[in-house]
Amino acid sequence: MLIVRPARLDDFDAFMGFARRSGPGFTSLPEDEALLARRLEKSAATFAAPAAKADGDGGIYLLMIESAKGGKPFGCAAVKTNIGRDVPFFNFRIVTYGQASKAANRRFEMRALTMVNDYTGCTEVGTLFLEPERRGDGAGKLLSLSRFMLMAGSPAHFHGTVVSELRGIVHLDGRSPFWEVVGRPFYRMDFDEADKLSATSDNQFIIDLSPKHAIYVDLLPDSARGAIGETHPDGAPARRLLEREGLRFEGVIDIFDGGPLLAARIEDTRTVRESRVLPFVAGDAHGEDRVMLSNNRVGDFRCTLTPARVMPDEVVVAPQVLDGLLMESGQLGRVRSFDV
Repeated sequence: MLIVRPARLDDFDAFMGFARRSGPGFTSLPEDEALLARRLEKSAATFAAPAAKADGDGGIYLLMIESAKGGKPFGCAAVKTNIGRDVPFFNFRIVTYGQASKAANRRFEMRALTMVNDYTGCTEVGTLFLEPERRGDGAGKLLSLSRFMLMAGSPAHFHGTVVSELRGIVHLDGRSPFWEVVGRPFYRMDFDEADKLSATSDNQFIIDLSPKHAIYVDLLPDSARGAIGETHPDGAPARRLLEREGLRFEGVIDIFDGGPLLAARIEDTRTVRESRVLPFVAGDAHGEDRVMLSNNRVGDFRCTLTPARVMPDEVVVAPQVLDGLLMESGQLGRVRSFDV
C-alpha cells in the first residue's frame, strides 16, 4: 500500500536525492541545499495555515510518496498556490500575425513569441519526480493525481486556474536547442546557469535581459522551432496524465527550454468533476477494483491507491486503509476512479 502525505522537515535527505537524480532542466528541483531546506519549511507552514492568502506570497504544498509500512520516500510532487507573487512568472506566448499585400498577391500568417506573465496568481502543479525503479506500477499516476485530490478537498486554498509548466527538450549534456538560439543571445550565459538563476533568484535578471520585441518563429533554425511546445521524453507520461485530467496547451511556453504550459479551470478538472465525498467504512474489499482515496483534509492530507467497494452511499475499505488515511470508520473521504 502506497501513501501520499505532506513533506516533513526530516525528508530533506530524500528531497536532495531527488534533486541529484532529476537531471538537467528540472528547474523546480535544483541541487541547492539551502533552497530545498527553505522549501520544506515553507511547505510545513503552508500545510499548517488555515488557508493560503490569495493576495500575498504564494504557499507551497509539497507531497511525498512512500510505502505505508514506512521507509524512505521515493517521489515528490507539489502544488504552488499563488505563482508569480513573490517571484515573477514569465513565459513566451505564441501569437499569430496576419500578413497581406494586394500588390504582391500574398496573404499568409506568421508566428511570433512575445514575453508575458499572464498566469500570475494562478495555482501551479509541478515538481513531479519519481525514482526510476518505482515507475510503471501506478505510483507516478497516484502521486500526480493526488495533487488534484488535495485541491478538490479544499478549493478555497487555491486559485481558480491551475497550470503546469512541463520540462522541454534538454539533452543529457545539459544543452537546450531552444535556449541556444532564443535565450543565449539575450542572456549571454549557459542554459544551466540561467536555469539555476531562475530557481534560486528573484528573477530580476529576466526582466533586465529579456528580449523587448517579438521574436519571429520563421527566423529560427529547425532545431529551435522543433523544440517549441515539445515535452522532454521523461515528462511525456506526466503530460498525458495532465491532459486526461483536463489541462490543455494554450500556446504558452517556457522561456528557457520552450517546454509547454498546460492550463485549466480547477472546477473543470476530471478529479473535481468526477470524485465523490462518501463515508469510508471498514470491511472486506478483497478482489475489488483499485480506486484513489483521500481523507479530504489539508493539514494531515493522505491519499492512497487501494481496492475498495464503492457503493452509492459509502465506500468499503480494509481497516488498514483507514489507518493509513488517518481515518475512523464512518468518516467522510474522497474517492476517485483510477482507470487508465
